[in-house]
Amino acid sequence: MENLLLQATYYLGAAVLLVPLTVRFGLGSVLGYLAAGLLLGPVLGLAGQESHDLQHFAEFGVVVMLFLIGLELQPRALWDMRHRLLGLGGVQVVLTTAAIAGILIGIGEKWQIALTLGALFSLSSTAIVLQTLTEKGLLRSPGGRSVFSVLLAQDIAVVPMLALIPLMATRSAAPSTAESGAAEPLLSIVQSLPGWAVTALTLGIVAGIVLTGHFLTRPVFRFVHAARLPEMGTFISLLMVIGIAFLMMLVGLSPALGTFIAGVVLANSEFRHQIEADLKPFKGILLGLFFMTVGVSIDVGVLSSQPLRILGLTLALIATKALVLLGLALLFRMKGKERTLFTLSLAQGGEFGFLIVSFAVAQGILPQIEAQRALLVISLSMLLTPLLFSIHDWLARHHARRSKDKDAPPDEIDEQGDVIIAGIGRFGQVVNRMARSAGLSTVVLDADAATVDRMRRFGVKGYFGDPSRPDLLLAAGLKTAQVLVVAVDNPANAIRIVEFARQLRPDLHIVARAYDRVNVYELYRVGANDIVRETFDSSIRAGRYVLENMGFTEYEAAQFSQTYFRVDRAAMRDLAELWEPGKPVHLNEAYIARARQLDEDLRTALLDDQDEISANKAAQ
Repeated sequence: MENLLLQATYYLGAAVLLVPLTVRFGLGSVLGYLAAGLLLGPVLGLAGQESHDLQHFAEFGVVVMLFLIGLELQPRALWDMRHRLLGLGGVQVVLTTAAIAGILIGIGEKWQIALTLGALFSLSSTAIVLQTLTEKGLLRSPGGRSVFSVLLAQDIAVVPMLALIPLMATRSAAPSTAESGAAEPLLSIVQSLPGWAVTALTLGIVAGIVLTGHFLTRPVFRFVHAARLPEMGTFISLLMVIGIAFLMMLVGLSPALGTFIAGVVLANSEFRHQIEADLKPFKGILLGLFFMTVGVSIDVGVLSSQPLRILGLTLALIATKALVLLGLALLFRMKGKERTLFTLSLAQGGEFGFLIVSFAVAQGILPQIEAQRALLVISLSMLLTPLLFSIHDWLARHHARRSKDKDAPPDEIDEQGDVIIAGIGRFGQVVNRMARSAGLSTVVLDADAATVDRMRRFGVKGYFGDPSRPDLLLAAGLKTAQVLVVAVDNPANAIRIVEFARQLRPDLHIVARAYDRVNVYELYRVGANDIVRETFDSSIRAGRYVLENMGFTEYEAAQFSQTYFRVDRAAMRDLAELWEPGKPVHLNEAYIARARQLDEDLRTALLDDQDEISANKAAQ
């Protein structure tokens, strides 16, 4: 017991020490966990043989993660991914396996070893890649969806890999029952079934998972939640994931694949958010432990005896996979940062490679020394994954700067109007439609050529060009326009536009969109007349709906909304006078004091409204 607590202290302490540091420096949490494992194992020697058992336990975090990802995917969305899943993902596994196996055979390796290594090296790290994509907000991007499709295809491919490896083993190399140890009774029964029975059982289990998730989940969850014990929700969520994982392993399928399917089935369930809340803490803890065990498992003895060879093999693996991925990205017509994300994010080895290595050793295909090298190469490549993502970030920024430098010249503006609208996003579109519908002439400017082209397809004439450029504003008729609407996304550009327009035209009425309160103060300082916070009106309307559904009449809710709008709008002008550029508002004592007073004024005004409404009701 004491040893268990001591080891737990080591792991938790190393994570608490290093992970916040790597996150603060923008390197992501994965590198922090890997560094913590390196510190515990190879550097300080505080973690030992228990890390192998802990790694098998922590791999369950990948299963939980795929279940939660499945909860975010509607079945229709998964069906829409079928071409990338089967085409992009399947081709990646086949081509990478063939390329690596071909290289190994070319340097004299046996074909069984070459094909096994090619197969296990074709897999990428689902845990590290998805965790990093989620942290960087890239999972829902086009490139992120392509990466996810390949990772899911790789998880599916593990099944035929495990099925084919024993076929490559020689009869003498295959382990006997005595050598391998007695199997579990239930697993022995399944393994003794004929092929058609195993197939029928497999299909039955998959069908059972789908049908149970569709028909039985709702009554079971209602029954459990009727106990009104919060921990029961966690119990049933864990029972579902663990049970599905066991059933899938029973028939030799990937447990991660099974839980992913279950997650997709439950994506439309009203209990989806509760399940997510119950399982997310387990996912984070288990994945963190998994990454730490990867760091611990790096064999410094083999690495120190052959450092250049191991490092060279690791870089060769990354380069080979990157070339195959780049070819696929070009074949599937990915562009720009999507192509670099796809190429670099999948260029490492994966955690399922550890499983295949141990299985291949048990089957007598991989010699022990080859297995140690393979494990070390996989571990080092996973350790280099944060660096690959950093390279992608740099290339993405470089590509954005180069694209900006090579922008097409702005359109020649051949008309002027009473209203100039700078920015034709969602905000600017509504303003433009209202003005046009009222018979006003508008001139629309936007720096996104694709947006301008889309608007033209709907009959809205716009001009491509950066609205913050003075020459374009002048060409659009800034000297004669009556109103300027500033609706650009970039707050700094909005300030530049307002500042230039106010200096040129003191009489011009300027309506500007603001991102937040501080942006309101900045625009007010440079001369905007009417400033609209982009979510303010919609938030007031949402608050009005809340009041109406809590028993207030429509008139009472409308009265409260109008009072809130009036008082808050007036307060913004008072606070703008006290705002100091460059000084955070929470450090501005005068601002804080006035903000507190204005909150009291707002509360008083709303109470006065309530008293007036109550008096009117009594009079009636």
